[in-house]
Amino acid sequence: MTEFTQSESLRKHALAVEACMRACSRKYGDGSPEAEELWSVVGLIHDFDYEQWPSAEEHPYKGNEILKERGYSDEIRRAIMSHAEYSGVSRDTAMEKALFACDELAGFITAVALIKPSKSLAEVDVKSVRKRMKDKAFARKVNRDDIINGAKDLGVDLDEHIAFCIEALKPVAKELGLDGSAAQAPPERNSVQA
Repeated sequence: MTEFTQSESLRKHALAVEACMRACSRKYGDGSPEAEELWSVVGLIHDFDYEQWPSAEEHPYKGNEILKERGYSDEIRRAIMSHAEYSGVSRDTAMEKALFACDELAGFITAVALIKPSKSLAEVDVKSVRKRMKDKAFARKVNRDDIINGAKDLGVDLDEHIAFCIEALKPVAKELGLDGSAAQAPPERNSVQA
């Protein structure tokens, strides 16, 4: 991940999707520790190639080639390919559907948290996410249709999925910079002594 991704925001996105996928593995997977690990790895590395190859012609194709060279399973590579709507790879398994359902939503929830005064996930709820989804100028790169269709394809109500992902992100809020500590930074002290 860090070999290919230098951007802190893209690394945080990877951690956010990993957290959502870990939670999804418990809800939609077989519940085994192996499945949880597999789903979380897929979430963590799904965009590892994006910073270097962001075009639709290259992402996730370049990453798929690299993962194949490094011995990653067909299951992992297929799931990552399926998260790109334009790849032509269908989403057939629960893991593939969950990755698509979590990817854009995790980024959107993060954006909503960052505009809160506390910069904390604790202030984010379904209502605030849905309100921002209607604002096309807010986080304009996030595809709202992907969020809606992701939940639909997963077979879950959108509001329920939003709430689920918010809760999945809370355990990693500190790592994401969404625990409120950024808003609580102490004011700079005046260096002049009285």
